[in-house]
Amino acid sequence: MYNIVRLEERHLPEVAELEKLCFSTPWSEEALRGELKGPFTHYFAAVDERGRILGYAGMQAVLDEGYITNIAVSPSLRRLGIAGALLGTLLDSGREMKLSFLTLEVRESNKAAISLYDKFGFQVVGRRRNYYENPREDALLMTYTY
Repeated sequence: MYNIVRLEERHLPEVAELEKLCFSTPWSEEALRGELKGPFTHYFAAVDERGRILGYAGMQAVLDEGYITNIAVSPSLRRLGIAGALLGTLLDSGREMKLSFLTLEVRESNKAAISLYDKFGFQVVGRRRNYYENPREDALLMTYTY
């Protein structure tokens, strides 16, 4: 069982550890702190009954445009609906803010994430060549239009 809550500074050490588990070029705790304090950012966490971070997601919203920065779920807890709950929270937030669209980049090889985004109505609208490092890989640009 988990709840979706606003990500707070006290969560950042756990989120930084989650970043290391999920990404080849993880954000540092300091980078996460700076992002969390940004005036256009909206971050959420899935927490269990003990307050432990199971996953997190964030976006930036400027005017009527939204950009998903990260969605990460602990590898041992994937395929339990946590990423979908976080993504749904971002979509709901974007709707409340009256965004025109929400967009993101995803590794071309990340079939599980692409499938999730597709299930929620995101469309592939472009490609960013050699966007990712470690390993070098293209990103698919996916967008949800409200």
